[in-house]
Amino acid sequence: MINPDLISKTILFVKAKLENAEGGHDWFHIERVFKNSVLISKNEACDTTVVKLGALLHDIADSKFHDGDETVGPRIARAFLESENVDKEIITHVVNIIENISYKGGNFQEKFSSIELDVVQDADRLDAIGAIGIARTFNYGGFKNRALYDPKIAPNSSMTKEEYKKNDSPTLNHFYEKLLLLKDKMNTETGKQIAQERHRYMEGFLAQFYAEWEGEK
Repeated sequence: MINPDLISKTILFVKAKLENAEGGHDWFHIERVFKNSVLISKNEACDTTVVKLGALLHDIADSKFHDGDETVGPRIARAFLESENVDKEIITHVVNIIENISYKGGNFQEKFSSIELDVVQDADRLDAIGAIGIARTFNYGGFKNRALYDPKIAPNSSMTKEEYKKNDSPTLNHFYEKLLLLKDKMNTETGKQIAQERHRYMEGFLAQFYAEWEGEK
């Protein structure tokens, strides 16, 4: 039996944990992914409780901000859910979502699959593209003190997981190393439809960026 207050308690827990998080990975990112997950789940035969918990806890401790340690997030999520006496099967499912949701260079072999993971993963990837995706990308680039763009440094879209984690190339390269690739990696029909429009928006942004860089506009 699921506690009817579980989602509300999870929201409060996540808000407190991410109070001082980097702007692209803060509570508002979680909230957007949560809303996208709920939207996508309406067209999928899935466990909405698992979807909601997975969305809320998927970035509770992003490894980028924990010296690359990918065990922190799942550990925190598991401890919280256990403290709320959540069913063990649900806890295992949510932890599996957290462990397998990340892009990690696009060459990461997922060790788990479920429609709930598909839904939350699409929702997370949607927040990485379009207008908000652009804003998040440059926010994180500034956070890491990266160059906006360097024509002499070409993007590398075939990085290994470890190379991707250590990559510090200019922010604009991230579009070619991840963002522009996400449209074709969506799992659900709803995710694919939303991604199409956001992808076109990024293409328009890049065309404008290069034109301004070259002094053409």
